[in-house]
Amino acid sequence: MDPILILLILFVAALVLFATEWLPVDVTALGLLSALLLLGLLKPKDAFAGFGSDTVLTLASLFILTRVLLRAGVIEWIGVTLARRSRNATGTLRALLGTVAGVSAFTSNTATTAVFLPVVAGVARRAGLPASRALMPLAFASILGGTVTVIGTSTNLVVSGALASSGQRALGFFELAWVGLPVALVGLAYLFFVAPRLLPARDAQLEESLRAYLADLTIVAGSPLTGQTLRETGLGRDHGLTVVAVRRGELPTQYAPGPDYRVQEGDTLTVEGPTERILAGRSTLGVITKSELQLQQDGGGGGGAVRLVEAVVMPGSPLLGRTLKEARFRERYGASVLALHRRARNVDRLSRLRIQVGDVLMVQGGAERIDSLGEHLVVMGDLTERQRDLKRAPLAMLLFVGAILLGATGVVPLAVAVVAAVALSLMFRLIAPEEAYSSVEWPVIVLVACMLAFGTAFESSGAAKVLTGNLSGLLEPLGPYGLLGALFLVTVLLTQPMSNQAAALVMLPLAIGTAKALGYDPRPFIIGITVAASNSFITPLEPSCMLVYGPGRYSFMDFVRVGSGLTLLTFVVALLIIPRVWPF
Repeated sequence: MDPILILLILFVAALVLFATEWLPVDVTALGLLSALLLLGLLKPKDAFAGFGSDTVLTLASLFILTRVLLRAGVIEWIGVTLARRSRNATGTLRALLGTVAGVSAFTSNTATTAVFLPVVAGVARRAGLPASRALMPLAFASILGGTVTVIGTSTNLVVSGALASSGQRALGFFELAWVGLPVALVGLAYLFFVAPRLLPARDAQLEESLRAYLADLTIVAGSPLTGQTLRETGLGRDHGLTVVAVRRGELPTQYAPGPDYRVQEGDTLTVEGPTERILAGRSTLGVITKSELQLQQDGGGGGGAVRLVEAVVMPGSPLLGRTLKEARFRERYGASVLALHRRARNVDRLSRLRIQVGDVLMVQGGAERIDSLGEHLVVMGDLTERQRDLKRAPLAMLLFVGAILLGATGVVPLAVAVVAAVALSLMFRLIAPEEAYSSVEWPVIVLVACMLAFGTAFESSGAAKVLTGNLSGLLEPLGPYGLLGALFLVTVLLTQPMSNQAAALVMLPLAIGTAKALGYDPRPFIIGITVAASNSFITPLEPSCMLVYGPGRYSFMDFVRVGSGLTLLTFVVALLIIPRVWPF
C-alpha cells in the first residue's frame, strides 16, 4: 500500500481517537508512534528524537518550576495579599482576575486556577456575589493569560518546538504578546462586565469545607498579626479561619473572643478551619504550633524527609480518652499533631480535647515515623505536597525569574535556563526529587514527543504535501483573511473535544503547507492556530475549567453560553491584529 495513503489513514484514525478519547490521548499517541515504527514509515532514531527535544525538556522543567513556586507559597501569597489590602470587594475580584491572567502568562494555567480558587471564592463571598459568577471568570482569566508568552501554556511551547521540523523559525518569547495581550485585555473586560450577567447565581461547593480542623497556632516574632485586633487580622474574612479561643501566658483562656480583641506576640490562637486554610495560614501569618517548633528543633523527628498526613484514630487506640499530652503522643510516635478534626463542632482548645474514635489528626513527622504509626492510627491522606514555606519564596522567585529573563533575552536558550533552574532548585532543596518527578504531567510529555515524530513522518513521506495541495485548491477562493479565519475556527472546534496540544499539532502542518501552496507567508497562520488552540472556552473540558466546574455548580450549557461570546471576541481581535503584525 502507498505509504502516503497509510499516513493519511493513521492521521484520520488518530484524529477520531483524540476527539472521542476512547483511549487516553497519550496512549493514542504511543499507538500512533508504534504503528509508524512497525510499518517502517519512520526510523527509530527519528521516532524517538522527540523525547530528547528542547521542547520536551523545557516543558518538563516548567512543570517542576511551577511546583517549586507553589511549594514556596509564592502564587498563593500574591492572591492573599491582594485580597487583604483591598477594601472594595468587587474591585478586588477584578484585580484578582487580572493578577491571575498575569501569573498564568508564566506558569501553568491549571496550577494558577487551583491556587486562586479558594481566594476568589472568599472575595466573592465578601462582595455578596454568588461564587458561580466568579469561578468561571477565574478559569477563563487563566486561559487568557496563557496566550501572552511562549511559556504561557504547554500548547505554545509545543507549537514553537514543532516549527523547526517544518523549516520555520521558533516563536519568540514575547512574540505572541502582540495579539495575546489585546486578546487578554478585551477578554478581561468581557469577564468584568458581560459574563456576570450571563452566569447563574449559585453558591460555591468547595470540597475543602467538608472537613474543618482545630489547631493551636502561636504568634511568633515578626508575625503580621501582632498588635492587631481580630477584625483587623482578617482571619475569618480573608483566611477562612474561626478563632475559637485565645491563650496568653498564665492568664485564663479567652473563649469566643470578640472582633476587637487585640492579639500579641506569644498568644496561642485556637482556630477552626478547612485543611487548605490551616496550611495556608501557617505559611503566611507568622504562626506555628509548639509541637511543630519542637519537631524543627529536633531535626524533623528522624527518618529523613518530613511528611504531613491525615490519620484517623481507630478503635483500640491507646490514645482514646486522653489528651495528646497525657497520651505522650510525641514520645510514643516521634511525630507532632498540628490539628484535629471531629465531626461534632469543637469549642475547646486542641490541647484539652480528649481523643475519640474517628478523630482525624493532622500529623507531621519523619517519613519512617509516619510509615510506622501503627494499626490504631491509620493514614488516610498525604498532605505533604500541599504545605507552603514562605521562607523559601525569595529563592524560588529568584530562580524562576532568573531563568525566564535569561531565556527571554537570549543570553542562553530557554531550555538551558529552565533545566539549570530545576537543578538549582533540587540542590537547594526547594523541592524533593520524588515530588519534582511527580509534578511533571507525563501524558502531555508523551503526547508531544510522539506527535513531533508523527510530524516528521508526515513531512518526509510527502503526505503533508498531498493533503495541503488538495486543501489549497478548496481554500484559495477564501483569500488570506478567509483562510486565516477558517483555520482559526477549525482549530477552535478541534480543541473542544481533544487536547489543545493535539489540536495544534494536527493543524500546524496543514496550515503551513496550505499557506506555502497559495503563496502566503505561513507566520500569520501559525500565530492564528496557536491562539486558537488555547481558546477552550465553549466546553468545560479544559483542565482549568474542570477545576471550577464542580465548586461553581455549573452546567455544560453555562460554558456554552458564556464561552461562545468570549470565543467570538477572541476571533475578531485575532483577525484584526494578526495580519497587521504578521503580514500575509
